[in-house]
Amino acid sequence: MNGMRLPQSILRPFFLRLINVVTIGVMIALSMVPIRAHAATAQLVCSAANLRFGSVILGQTETLLVTVTNTGQTNVTVSGATVSNNEFTISQLSLPLVLPAGQGIDLNVSFTPTAQLWAGGTIKFSSNASNPTLTLELSGAGVSTEALTASRSSVSFGSVAMGTSATVPVVLKNDRSWRIGLSAVQMAGSEFSISGPAFPMALSAGQSVTLSVTFAPQSTGLTGGSLSILGPFLMVIPLTGTGAATATAPAQLTITPAVLNFGNVPNGTTSTQSISLSAVGSNVIVSSSASSSSQFVLNGASFPLTIAAGQSVSFNVAFSPQSSGTVSGSLSFASNASSSATLESFTGTGTATQYNVNLSWNPSSDVTGYNVYRSTAANGKYSKINSSVTPNTGYTDSTVISGQTYYYAATSVSSSGQESAPSTPPVAAPVP
Repeated sequence: MNGMRLPQSILRPFFLRLINVVTIGVMIALSMVPIRAHAATAQLVCSAANLRFGSVILGQTETLLVTVTNTGQTNVTVSGATVSNNEFTISQLSLPLVLPAGQGIDLNVSFTPTAQLWAGGTIKFSSNASNPTLTLELSGAGVSTEALTASRSSVSFGSVAMGTSATVPVVLKNDRSWRIGLSAVQMAGSEFSISGPAFPMALSAGQSVTLSVTFAPQSTGLTGGSLSILGPFLMVIPLTGTGAATATAPAQLTITPAVLNFGNVPNGTTSTQSISLSAVGSNVIVSSSASSSSQFVLNGASFPLTIAAGQSVSFNVAFSPQSSGTVSGSLSFASNASSSATLESFTGTGTATQYNVNLSWNPSSDVTGYNVYRSTAANGKYSKINSSVTPNTGYTDSTVISGQTYYYAATSVSSSGQESAPSTPPVAAPVP
């Protein structure tokens, strides 16, 4: 009988220990659930976990927009923003900064490479949020040249009403003398999209391809993104746009004066006049200009150019006539305005330059005046060009032609009408 009780006494403690282990395990698991759930919800967040700047030419700067948002229910005080690499900078913050619940702040982060190397870094935001340190990863590369160029270094869509969209073309061109491959395009920013040819693709030397970038805001306020093109180097084009609660007035581009008249301008010279471009209704993005005549040139403009609604910019137009006669032309501007192409008309008249040859000589005694003779060759036939004897010791010949050389001699005439021999040697006067 004693042998039979022993297993029961052994099993009883074993069973109790097993229950204790399970009970402890359940209690630990239950106590950890709220902690894990709390840690998974960050109170301070960035609109992007990392910013890729791609390849940037040394000395130039590329800027991307990032938004830091307080997603919690209480205010957050941001006390610091530390950048680990001085090739990256952040727009100035007034710290400490209080972010109310649900609010955010837009920040510009810039990359200015100083060496032909890949560069990495971080921006660490310190705060009293549930996640006291928010880290934004940064990367970019410095290059001396780019194989691929874009018609726009950045794209700003301005204000676009929610429920609508705006589209801007971006032209990529192979500037190399050999074929290059483009493996893919990538978009950052959920409110931006792209359409165009399929990737991967290749561009021959000098070949271009057009991509259409669209902004369709889902909320009001400023937002940022980027278009990345993967090729020989990574090219990144920053994108920005502002969502508007209601539709804004259509963008219009106006030019004053409507017609620019240069009047008479001597051939071979240049006359400049000013024109003014104005944005009406909404921001206008002017993407390019084209002149119908090489004799009219727009000076000082760099495209793409954004003109804020209600603002104007001025530029000079130069007229350089190459021949005599009236010349007409026009300058067209491509933009996102309701009239996609806006024309400015020009007119001007090229005139032959008037040249004069001024002659003078020493006076002679006992004479009543002088005659002036001209020839187109030093030893050629000379013809008198003054209609009557001139009493002066000087004469202006205003009948000369540009590009010709003339030879002059003078004679003196006595009171009896006797004329002396021509002066020697003849004087040569080349006319420009």
